[in-house]
Amino acid sequence: MTVDFALIGRRIEALRKERGWTQGKLAEKAELSNNYLSNIEHNHSIPSIETLMRLCVALDVTPNDILAGSSSEGKDYMTTDIIDLLNQCTPQEKRYISGIIRVLLSERQ
Repeated sequence: MTVDFALIGRRIEALRKERGWTQGKLAEKAELSNNYLSNIEHNHSIPSIETLMRLCVALDVTPNDILAGSSSEGKDYMTTDIIDLLNQCTPQEKRYISGIIRVLLSERQ
C-alpha cells in the first residue's frame, strides 16, 4: 500500500489554519518541535502513529479526518480533498473542471 504523506501533511496544515493557529501553536499543543511539524506539513518527514495521534488530540479530530483516502491505491484517494476544493469553486469553474474530467475519461477508453 502506498500512503500519500504529502496529502496527510496538507490536511494537517489545513486543519491548523482552519483554527487560525501558527505552526508553533500546534507544535506546542502536540508536544512536537516546530521544525518537525513543518517537516510533516511539507512532506519532509513521515510521522509515526504516536505523532499522528498527538496531532489528532491537539486538533480535536479523529485519525480518519487526517488519514481517510490517503492510500493512493484506494478508490477514495483524494475524494474528500477534491470535494472540498470543488466546494470553493464558482459554477463557471466547476463546469470547466467537469469538462477537463470528461476529456480525461474519454481519452482513457
